[in-house]
Amino acid sequence: MQAGNELYKKSMLKEGSLAGKVAIITGGATGLGKAMAMEFARLGANIVIASRNKENLMKAEEEISKLGTEVLSIQTDVRRPDQVNRMVSTTVDRFGEINILVNNAAGNFRVKSMEMSVNAWNAVINIVLNGTFYCSQAVGKQMAKQGNGGSILNIGSVHAWTGSPLTAHSAAAKAGVLALTKSLAVEWAPHHIRTNMIAPGPIADTGAVTQLWPTPEDAALILNNIPAQRFGHLQEIANLASFLVSDYASYVSGACYVVDGAGWLNKGKYQLEDQ
Repeated sequence: MQAGNELYKKSMLKEGSLAGKVAIITGGATGLGKAMAMEFARLGANIVIASRNKENLMKAEEEISKLGTEVLSIQTDVRRPDQVNRMVSTTVDRFGEINILVNNAAGNFRVKSMEMSVNAWNAVINIVLNGTFYCSQAVGKQMAKQGNGGSILNIGSVHAWTGSPLTAHSAAAKAGVLALTKSLAVEWAPHHIRTNMIAPGPIADTGAVTQLWPTPEDAALILNNIPAQRFGHLQEIANLASFLVSDYASYVSGACYVVDGAGWLNKGKYQLEDQ
């Protein structure tokens, strides 16, 4: 990419594209979740951010509120169906309905699969796969009750197809989320509920990058295997997410979009020499 060609860092949809919508974003207080929440707010949606960390929620709520829409933060552990149900009921009490759900809450860490404890396995599966189902089911019921449909967007990973050493728990969970995305797209279509998924590659300024590739050497090794020769940008994911949850994508359901600079297609190292 040529220096200065940074249109990907700018918003894509026009203001008002999500006006009047009510959007829940889990894991919405930091990183990718907050970036999507802020973009949805810029586009006119009322925002509900959910996270386990109350301090992060308060900071994010204050920041998002400056964009002019209503923001509600709800401390929620997506592994707990009772807390998920409370999140949904609180949202409906405040805004009257739910139009958008982004299942972004996630957990991941590197560990050898032969040394992985049952607790380590369950910690990731419960957040990524079970949490996505709990939130989707609770919100899906509400959307069906409303009768006007809605959009559910799951944040996945290319590891759902490729697998990944040292993160078998996360890869397995994301593969389950991919299957869930496709299954619900078909089953819930009569309710006019769409489900889609985005599978980001390494995105700068996110917890995944700092946790999975913590050293400059780790980051350089990953970057060396991305044909685009850069990490992704938060705004790129926020732009695609905004399109997929908007009415512009009303005929898009059951799809998964990989956003990783062609990294998942690259088998081994690929150098862009003399180009």
